[in-house]
Amino acid sequence: MSDLTDLRSTQFETLELDVTSRRKCGKSEISSYHDAIKRRDEINALGQLRMVQQVVPHMVAQGKGCIVNIGSVVGKVPTPWGGSYCASKAFMCTRFRIRRVELRPFNIDVVLVHPGAIRSNFGSNAMEKLRDYDWKIYRDFKDAIAARARASQNDKSTDATVFARHVAQKVLSSNPPKMITFGHMTGLTNFLSWSPLWVRDRFFTRKFMFKNKIV
Repeated sequence: MSDLTDLRSTQFETLELDVTSRRKCGKSEISSYHDAIKRRDEINALGQLRMVQQVVPHMVAQGKGCIVNIGSVVGKVPTPWGGSYCASKAFMCTRFRIRRVELRPFNIDVVLVHPGAIRSNFGSNAMEKLRDYDWKIYRDFKDAIAARARASQNDKSTDATVFARHVAQKVLSSNPPKMITFGHMTGLTNFLSWSPLWVRDRFFTRKFMFKNKIV
């Protein structure tokens, strides 16, 4: 910092940059983006962790239980333009693998659900938030980002009621599976999860890395 201070006497203008401070980190959009990621992590990662911490003691006391975590196929096959969401789901997948072993001695089942493309308002809500966003260096990829936001919502998306009934039937069975993968596009994501990285990169580059169409 002293070296930077010395620069003030020259032709340079110095600014304090503290990445731990929203006030000092430079631009308001950084704070806004930070808040969005924090809210997502609070729900997808820390939220389910807090829930488990609350219910496990009761399950241990009664000698049995079942915990169901709703993950996502993007937790194991992350896609462009959804990094923070994919990361929060990947966190859940990792915690599931650990928790499944840790709770086995207490006769507690842990089930991870990997939904595919399930019909919901997810895509439209995402599009609403992105409508007026300034993408700066990625402004030429605005159409691709929008396409990624809508990717799970199309005519072939699995009906939410069908999905819910399938999961409930599996979870409430006498021997619930460790993992439930169900919904449109799960076959594709399973294939990609076992594919070499160059296959994934080529697939996602072609599908979600195109530049805006010239009108």
